[in-house]
Amino acid sequence: MKTLHRHVTRQVIASLLMAMAVFTFVLLLGNVLKEVLTWLINRQATLGLVVEAVGLLVPFVWVFALPMAMLTSVLLVFGRFSADQEFTAIRASGISLLSVITPVLLISLLLCAVSALVNLEIAPRCRVAYVNLRFRLVAGLSTALLPEDHVVKDFPGYIFLVGRNDNGNLRDVMVFQLEHETNVTMTILAPRGKIVRDEPNQQIILHLYDANFARIQNGRVVTGFVADYPLGPLNLAPAAKADQKPGLRDMTFNQLQDELSDLENHFRWLLSRPDLGAGRRALEEQLDKLTSAVRVQIHRQVAFSFACFGFTLIGIPLGIRVHRRETNVGVAIALGLVLVYYSFVVLGQALATRPEWSPHLIVWLPNFIFQAVGAALLWRANRG
Repeated sequence: MKTLHRHVTRQVIASLLMAMAVFTFVLLLGNVLKEVLTWLINRQATLGLVVEAVGLLVPFVWVFALPMAMLTSVLLVFGRFSADQEFTAIRASGISLLSVITPVLLISLLLCAVSALVNLEIAPRCRVAYVNLRFRLVAGLSTALLPEDHVVKDFPGYIFLVGRNDNGNLRDVMVFQLEHETNVTMTILAPRGKIVRDEPNQQIILHLYDANFARIQNGRVVTGFVADYPLGPLNLAPAAKADQKPGLRDMTFNQLQDELSDLENHFRWLLSRPDLGAGRRALEEQLDKLTSAVRVQIHRQVAFSFACFGFTLIGIPLGIRVHRRETNVGVAIALGLVLVYYSFVVLGQALATRPEWSPHLIVWLPNFIFQAVGAALLWRANRG
């Protein structure tokens, strides 16, 4: 039995390393051709900086490459075992399928731990370091202003959330004005906006069109509508630093938890006021939209960490059932399953500002589906 386990383990690890190298190269290729090589050709960076940039991108692509490589390796290995009638010989010896795949399941659980370390800590920090490197080389003021779907707190006294930013033309803008950098005293919702830049003075004015606002005035909540609400001037200096606060997708797990706690604390004082009346519900909905985006990122990072186990559970019986030795068949099946898995994640992120749909739970659906279907297929394969 030990010999059989060593044989299966060697095959899986060899295929895993090969698939990992291939997927890492493919996922890196887009970023390298788009940005890094351009820096080198335009003499914006030395060869050493290019190597550093590529090295910083590697952990970021491993977030996706590691589960894909594990799925591909089990499909190839167990498809080849089945095609070569090795499982027929194993069953004839009275050995169950579950006994054979035990070391593979242990490898997948180990990879889940590695994925958690990469997803929650290493990849976000490397991504931030890469963004800072890119900023120092090519970024201007426009790339630092109000990125889409990011909770921006780089401007003192304000919190911004922008649904879309098309070269300074904004859509679905939410602004929260703070008192003493802690308590929300005014909220502004605008379907449209525009950034007017004054680069020599390092300032901007934010024009909000068809804006609805609610503010606390003399102890009362006052609401109103303004066709053009100019906000500013805002100092660009905090936003133009290369080491500015990372966006939600580039935060570590601990940073995301701190961000969630910070946002809730900003609103806790305002929601505790007894005179809010009907405005309380609107403020609660705005808080839900802000915190929902953070929760989606927290759950996405954790859910990604279990992808290797789900892919392994479903990949083993599919490899046996396909009964093919060809590498291209295994890769095609792997890509199809990966597409299904990540479509749920993309859906959850697209609904990040729609808390009524519970998008932070949607990112968990592919794990539950793959693990349940994989367990059922394994049970049937073990009986067969």
